[in-house]
Amino acid sequence: MADQYDSAEAARWRMVEQQLKARDIVDERVLDAMGRVPRHLFVEPALEYYAYEDRPLSIGAGQTISQPYIVALMIQLLRVQPWHRVLEVGTGSGYQAAILAELAAEVYTVEIIPSLAEEACTRLAALGYGNVHAQQGDGYEGWPEVAPFDGIVVAAGAPQIPLPLIEQLREGGRMAIPVGIARGTQDLILGEKRGGKFLVRSIAPVVFVPLTGKGGAQDW
Repeated sequence: MADQYDSAEAARWRMVEQQLKARDIVDERVLDAMGRVPRHLFVEPALEYYAYEDRPLSIGAGQTISQPYIVALMIQLLRVQPWHRVLEVGTGSGYQAAILAELAAEVYTVEIIPSLAEEACTRLAALGYGNVHAQQGDGYEGWPEVAPFDGIVVAAGAPQIPLPLIEQLREGGRMAIPVGIARGTQDLILGEKRGGKFLVRSIAPVVFVPLTGKGGAQDW
């Protein structure tokens, strides 16, 4: 077990050096969090060997965990501070929520697929992420009961930016979201709320699974 842990830890830091630092990930807190969170525990057991390669991997239910670089890029765009409250739309296996939990005071995450939501909740609790609050439901509507948020990250492609998410973003807050055609190339958009306006700019082309559902959230 010790050898397996050491191997995974070494693979994580190689990932940080070769995939993140070698590109444009410069936020030291993001790099440190990516080096600490055990990504291999957030993928299907048969895919653990590939967990630290720079590619998306299946997590079941037709969904994927994003490649490490994209996770780091989207989180870096948010400029998360230790006192921030962040909303994540699309919990998936819980990996991005775990990275955010290392950086923010509170993380609120919503997943529409019940099986993934339940598994992520169990996994995050087992790893000790007590500052992650999870809900099974429709992330398109955000989580209005606990808004506003300092940052919002959406882990699925939307045809347009959901208005409820813009409304739940605090003044000065940032949102990272893929926008475009379902299962086609999308634009990773960075939005900022400034002076009551939502200002956006395109960051990079990306491919995400589509954002699904509208309404009907339930606690879990």
